[in-house]
Amino acid sequence: MIDEIIQDAEVRMGKSIDSLHSEFTKIRTGRAHPSLLDQISVEYYGAPTPINQVANVSVEDSRTLMVTPWEKDMVGPVEKAIMNSDLGLNPSSAGTVIRIPMPPLTEERRRDLVKVVRQEAENGRIAIRNIRRDANSDFKDLLKEKEISEDEARKAEERVQKLTDKYVGQVDAALSDKEAELMEV
Repeated sequence: MIDEIIQDAEVRMGKSIDSLHSEFTKIRTGRAHPSLLDQISVEYYGAPTPINQVANVSVEDSRTLMVTPWEKDMVGPVEKAIMNSDLGLNPSSAGTVIRIPMPPLTEERRRDLVKVVRQEAENGRIAIRNIRRDANSDFKDLLKEKEISEDEARKAEERVQKLTDKYVGQVDAALSDKEAELMEV
């Protein structure tokens, strides 16, 4: 029973870390990366469709993304969707290929992005602490129902605390890596 609760907490904390990493990939650095366009959707036969399902997104060089739509008539809508996104990118099409140069980040923009990254990391820490709280309340419920002893409950809470410390450490490590990547010129 205790092991199941702890295992569930660990799985949920792992998912929180995965979610944090996916949020970090959306925050752009000066480098071109195909996952930058993952959240952009384009109208395709009347349905909003992710760009990577209607086009090939690749890195041409360290500062340029290249988007090649599968269909020739999708070049315009894909270019328009990229322009209308909140990423601040200016694509240019050359026939069937769309090139997206990555503008270099200013110092002020880098600092703003660091603030955003820190907020995302704090949200990750909060999620992990909420999972710890849920597990501890499960232990208290078991204790009230006299299914476990006080010693078992205390030991279980200590195990969950160690898990929490481990995953908060992973959040901090991911944060410092992303901050270093953002401040790199």
